[in-house]
Amino acid sequence: MSVARKEEHRVWAGLTPKVKRGVIAQKEAIEQEVGDMLGDTLEIAIKVTEKQAHGYSAINEISAHESENGGFVFALFDGCMTMSERFPSLTQSDLARLMLIGTYTGYNGRLQHDNGRRIDRKQLERLLGMSRSRFSELYRKLVDEAILTVEDEYGALYVNPSVFYRGVLRDSQYKLDRFRHTRMFRDTVRGLYERYNGRSVKQLAIIYAVLPFVSFSTNIVCYNPEEPDEDRLQPMDLERLAALLHYQNTQRLRIALESIKLEGEPVFYLPHNVRDRRKKRIIINPRVVFAGSAEKLAAIKVLFN
Repeated sequence: MSVARKEEHRVWAGLTPKVKRGVIAQKEAIEQEVGDMLGDTLEIAIKVTEKQAHGYSAINEISAHESENGGFVFALFDGCMTMSERFPSLTQSDLARLMLIGTYTGYNGRLQHDNGRRIDRKQLERLLGMSRSRFSELYRKLVDEAILTVEDEYGALYVNPSVFYRGVLRDSQYKLDRFRHTRMFRDTVRGLYERYNGRSVKQLAIIYAVLPFVSFSTNIVCYNPEEPDEDRLQPMDLERLAALLHYQNTQRLRIALESIKLEGEPVFYLPHNVRDRRKKRIIINPRVVFAGSAEKLAAIKVLFN
């Protein structure tokens, strides 16, 4: 059976009962109208070209990846600034907690649980697992940095759409074109926070901090992450990243990167530079963030299996 034929069966199986009834009704109407002329020679089927079949397969693969990791929100950032430059008052621990907060962004920008129940200040404190005094300090910073706002009489919190956004970006009413973005997967980030919240929470901030330097077609940390031609990408080595993230000791950054695990898988893969084995490159696990194609997803996943 051809790829296209297999995809026809898959497409039909994936249709909702309502759509199936509509297709069958159209088929019966056409057969009734022209059946007398054509007899048994008439066959109506869902036709899918080979190109469409591969397209459906790619969409299904990306959708499966999103579903496996709990869906996603868009993380947005200014490609010209580091996270510490954009939010100067936030510490590493603050950035790690901000990443968790972002996973609770609803379609209207309101912070809410997956069942749609709103999250107010008191519930956010409980969600982050912080003491009251430390949470109050973080909350003040998030408001001062215009990351969070309170927008109704019930105390519901809303996230700045230029920081986290859930929905279709091109249909957004906000002017977000100047920001780069990637999918940040909700269950993955929440699982990491649950495991590392405490003394190790600073390590999670590295994930958020490297986003401005990640090529999202390859998930490689680069000097020129916006370059569309992969042959022209300039991977960044560990020493340079350490300098950008204000790590005085490169080995401390290496240990921090290698120690972050996701169900036994590394969050960061650090292969040697083939031209200089003393230097390491950095690749981020696509289960955490990813914005590339299905083909690239499959290739990057192999590195972390």
